[in-house]
Amino acid sequence: MADYSPPPGGSPGSKARPESGKAQRKQPPDSSRNRPGGPSRSEPAAWQQAQRAAQPQRQAFAAIDLGTNNCRLLIARPQGENFVVIDAFSRVVRLGEGLAQTGRLSQAAMDRALGALHICADKLKRRNVHLARSVATEACRRAENGADFIQRVREETGILLDIISAQEEARLAVMGCHILLEADEGPAMIFDIGGGSTELVLVESRHDAAPLIHDWHSVPWGVVSLTETVGHEPEDPVGRAARYAAMRDTVAGSLAPFATRIGDWIDRNASDHPLRLLGTSGTVTTLASLHLELPQYDRSAVDGLIVVSDSMRDLCQGLARMTPAERRAQPCIGRERSDLVVAGCAILESILDLWPADRLGVADRGIREGILRGLMAAGGHGERARAALLRMQRGSA
Repeated sequence: MADYSPPPGGSPGSKARPESGKAQRKQPPDSSRNRPGGPSRSEPAAWQQAQRAAQPQRQAFAAIDLGTNNCRLLIARPQGENFVVIDAFSRVVRLGEGLAQTGRLSQAAMDRALGALHICADKLKRRNVHLARSVATEACRRAENGADFIQRVREETGILLDIISAQEEARLAVMGCHILLEADEGPAMIFDIGGGSTELVLVESRHDAAPLIHDWHSVPWGVVSLTETVGHEPEDPVGRAARYAAMRDTVAGSLAPFATRIGDWIDRNASDHPLRLLGTSGTVTTLASLHLELPQYDRSAVDGLIVVSDSMRDLCQGLARMTPAERRAQPCIGRERSDLVVAGCAILESILDLWPADRLGVADRGIREGILRGLMAAGGHGERARAALLRMQRGSA
């Protein structure tokens, strides 16, 4: 699905810039809605079809994930069964800030998110985007004014955000990162610690195929929602420890029904092949960076890393004991994550309590990559269908 159309008059403060280099090629007629202007009316349709047939590799696909804490964009081109990223963007916007108290998205939070989405819209204009999909998750699902915000985004940026369900969010995360599961048969738990919720998906690996989803669960605790619900961080060590314990108890209570529901199935299927864990979120990637003692974040070092679970627990408990200033001084945390990472640690430890595993996989990929894989598969089917129709028409002429 294409879900971007330029707003009337263009984005505020931005101008449509001429594309440069290889991205300057024209789009086929059916994809011209994805960028301002589209192909010139003077260009013959046959020329456009020839360009599409000769340069299918130039088609780009885009995915936007507007979460409770971050706004992320990924633009990529297909390469065999995979894809190559040609542009990316990520910004902490804290869209869900204050949502736990008011039930609404605040004006300041919406303005921050719109600022990031204007940048995304500008990137979509400048790239050869063939298909795009943009999704919003827990903050917009929960907010009373979520639908109004979606409409404002459409009017001001041209981006059509789709508020997806927690189940769809879980499915996309699995599509985006399951390739990083340790090679083995049997059950695995893939989890995504977000800003406003955490999704867990129990899957069964299959040879040379995407894993089969056995069950899934979503809890309304992410790094923003849990932080705001538990309240202000005390200054004394005893108070910080009590707050961290309260976070873990809160999450454990929400996860307990899921653990009971899937317990027998895991016991039956994990006797020969122990349960594997794979986490996709800023929490696990940040902890992986600390584990590697990286001076600054390096996706290539973190994505696909396998870490001993006890090492991750030690890091979680160490961060929970630190003062906010001590956490801010840690590499790869900084000011933006220093107040939220403790909640992420509490969620991760609660997961490890219920589903102990010796090792934990780390993924710096998820919903956006899942969207891209789905778009590219749909785009490929569409191109093949159009080619088949063209051959049929030529044969009957």
